[in-house]
Amino acid sequence: MSDLYERKNPHRLYRDKENAMLAGVCAGLADYFGLNRKGLRLIAAVSTLFFLPFMVPAYIVLAIILPTKPQDLYQDESQEKFWRGVSMAPTDVFSNLNHRFRELDLRLQKMETHVTSKEFDIDRELGRTRRP
Repeated sequence: MSDLYERKNPHRLYRDKENAMLAGVCAGLADYFGLNRKGLRLIAAVSTLFFLPFMVPAYIVLAIILPTKPQDLYQDESQEKFWRGVSMAPTDVFSNLNHRFRELDLRLQKMETHVTSKEFDIDRELGRTRRP
């Protein structure tokens, strides 16, 4: 079975210690939601000015609860792109897969039609092969 089926969705909420300024909470949130890190930090800083009793404990709780982002989370960039797409817009990813499978099915039907035709039998008996 493929490795994609064995592992759970690796695109989840982590603290990003590589891009952290304090504990990596804002960097992790920005990475998870696909936002700009600097913009999210600015919004968090301004929100802290107005909502100090809520923001500071929330940041501390998230810093304690969220696991740190593993170094080898994705095997390659295509796997990261796939999991981000599944998390952000699952209907788009699965409709794209459905479209690709329909195209493959049509190609397979054309091949079956050609292989089961009398023309294919005659070409095979005469040793003629047509290549597109």
